[in-house]
Amino acid sequence: MAVAARFGLPHISTGDMFRDHMSRNTPLGGQSRRFVQNGGLVPDDVVLGMVGERISHPDCRGGFVLDGFPRTQPQAEALDEILRERSWVQPFVVHFVVDADQLLRRLTGRRTCKVGGEIYNIYDCPPKVPGRCDRDGGELFQRPDDREEVIRQRLSAYQAQTWPLVDYYRGRGVLVDVDAMGPQAVVTERVLQVLGRAR
Repeated sequence: MAVAARFGLPHISTGDMFRDHMSRNTPLGGQSRRFVQNGGLVPDDVVLGMVGERISHPDCRGGFVLDGFPRTQPQAEALDEILRERSWVQPFVVHFVVDADQLLRRLTGRRTCKVGGEIYNIYDCPPKVPGRCDRDGGELFQRPDDREEVIRQRLSAYQAQTWPLVDYYRGRGVLVDVDAMGPQAVVTERVLQVLGRAR
């Protein structure tokens, strides 16, 4: 989100889209729920329809930041086709390099405010009052897909289905590795430097 804000671009998170649809009990939410809550990947056709519709909005004409997409090579190839059809440039891909133990710590420690959606980490960025948001006092909760057993499933799915994307994009010369071991502010600054040079 910090990257999108810095460059004035819309931040498009497939995870946020899924959770929005699930909370509103839409047909897409129903299709997504069992995959999201069990740590699996939502089928490509569902994700592609949603992303294609979103990036057709006027606010995406000058670019956008995709978060959580693509996650499979077929999704990446479909995104390439969408971009070609609209005469847009190929994507610039940031690959966050971080070990599994650190990912587990970050995700199991994540807590979200029920009121404003602010995100904390009980290990690395805790709220001033345990269980309460610093901004509005809202209750903090752990998402169902941030439980350790679900995260381990997500990491397994990543290795099997998403890791090949690293080779796919590296082979096209559009991927840059960023060291994501460190505080959020430090990692964000590394990403901003990389993107600043790329622009």
